[in-house]
Amino acid sequence: MKFKVFNATPEESQIALNWGKVHNVDIETTPHLLTMDELPGLAGIDGIINLQIGQLEPELYPALNQLGIKQIAQRGAGTDMYNMALASANDIIITNVPSYSPESIAEFALTLALQLIRKTEDIRLRIEAHNFRWENVICGRVLGQMTVAILGTGRIGQATAKMFKSVGCRVIGYDLYPSEQMEGIIEYKESIMEAVEEADVISLHMPPSPETHHLFDKAMFERLKPDAILINTARGALINTEDLLEALDLGLLAGAGIDTYEFEAPYIPKDWTGQPLEDQTFEALIHHPKVIYTPHVAYFTDEAVKNLVEGALNATLDIVKTGTTQNRVN
Repeated sequence: MKFKVFNATPEESQIALNWGKVHNVDIETTPHLLTMDELPGLAGIDGIINLQIGQLEPELYPALNQLGIKQIAQRGAGTDMYNMALASANDIIITNVPSYSPESIAEFALTLALQLIRKTEDIRLRIEAHNFRWENVICGRVLGQMTVAILGTGRIGQATAKMFKSVGCRVIGYDLYPSEQMEGIIEYKESIMEAVEEADVISLHMPPSPETHHLFDKAMFERLKPDAILINTARGALINTEDLLEALDLGLLAGAGIDTYEFEAPYIPKDWTGQPLEDQTFEALIHHPKVIYTPHVAYFTDEAVKNLVEGALNATLDIVKTGTTQNRVN
């Protein structure tokens, strides 16, 4: 058997090669994205492990089918970058890694919240200018006295709720399917609106869908407390970024920690040092004084990377051996 790992870092490549030795599978890795240009290198490949950021080219589905490739294993939980109808029509199984390290993302959401609440970025900039005065502009608040709204209480949302609860926060939340396991931790609300109106901190952990697309728009921001902060470690499409920037300028909320941007695919994860960004909204987001932006790294810990690579490889091996896997999504 021979598998090919796309969009692989050196660290991911080594994890994959080690896995291949254990499972007697020949592993080939490449830093390139899976595109039509890569088809010549897929001859003799039995399985594809991928990290897709933007939409997969629609022409790839029939092309992979013609090569006899029956699956694509996504190294992540989200699979909205794949056209499931096209995949199924071409007998291609898409798999994901539904749980790889919820705590990694939860810790990062908590980190962003604390940075914004304690104004660490403002303090850092003042220190760089040699301004060491204690002034109200850098006076923080106590997180444990706040109400935190968790929107989406799957594995990651639950882990995040537990962390905020552990520092004394009142944790409220919303999910279409409330979890009985969160009794005593999350106080579920009847609607998203009810949750956000009460919250000092809002942490997003919802999947993208037609119902959640641009859920946080101008109308939603007008419902927030003016001193509230918004954390997004889920999907960029949950937020209308232009509306967010306007809301921050108008004082409709105090700050935002943004780890995912709706149109990040051309930039993440790439080195654009010294190059201008054509996306002016992205540029404005990065440099807004009330925003802490990070490049989709909430998940990025050694444990999560290992679990993602090995989880995708295991799913691929299942499909090659049995024709299916428990982690298939179509």
